[in-house]
Amino acid sequence: MPSNPVIDVIMRRKSIRRYTAQQPTDEILHMIVRAGQQAPFAAQLGSLLLKRDLKKNPFHAPLLFTICIDVHRMEQVMAARGWQRSMSDVGTLLLGVQDAAYMAGNMVLAAESLGLGSCYLGAAPMYADRIIKEYDLPAKVFPLVQLTMGYPTEDQPPRSRYPMSFTLFEDCYPRFSADQVAEAMAVMDEGYLEQDYYRNLNAMIPLTDGREETCSFDNYSWTEHISRKLGQWGHDPQELLAQLAACGFDWLPKEQNS
Repeated sequence: MPSNPVIDVIMRRKSIRRYTAQQPTDEILHMIVRAGQQAPFAAQLGSLLLKRDLKKNPFHAPLLFTICIDVHRMEQVMAARGWQRSMSDVGTLLLGVQDAAYMAGNMVLAAESLGLGSCYLGAAPMYADRIIKEYDLPAKVFPLVQLTMGYPTEDQPPRSRYPMSFTLFEDCYPRFSADQVAEAMAVMDEGYLEQDYYRNLNAMIPLTDGREETCSFDNYSWTEHISRKLGQWGHDPQELLAQLAACGFDWLPKEQNS
């Protein structure tokens, strides 16, 4: 495959959970944030919260970013122009998800290029109420994802990805055969097993609903791990809707809320 320094950074990036205590300089920090700002956007609906607390940050990381969908700030800009937002919270949040995600992606690649590592923490939306209190957030600011960052003390290889045939669909979406699904699963699972990924993390999601455990760390890998997450967690949409409401976002049309 063709290569260049940018592609090399993208291809070697992986989640890092062990860091030195060294704090990046403000110059490095600001460069990473500027790279995040430079991402494509719909309305610059992404903003960042930062904690530099080695003792309390996950994995004792020097930096903990919380990437937010920030509609509050946009409404301040609109008010200065004599406008009020009429776009629904649903539509605005979808734009904000794009903006905040692009920002986060640029940040992890910028950090990688500067010798830092990072790890996404995707559960932030489920404890938005705690983040509101911790950072004194105004209404219409929603924490989308958190990101630990610092200088790594581990050097694991990148994780597996689905094969191209299971990812890129030209002209029409295919109907997968059982063999195609099995082949893609094997690519993912064998790569993680080769690295002893879940054994090293001691991460096996317990089974619920009386299911019998048939896995050990010898065969427990990515497809089973993700299947257990999506098959057992988050079945009640009210859990997430309550967190959105805590941030001042209404999911239902106004006539249904009245």
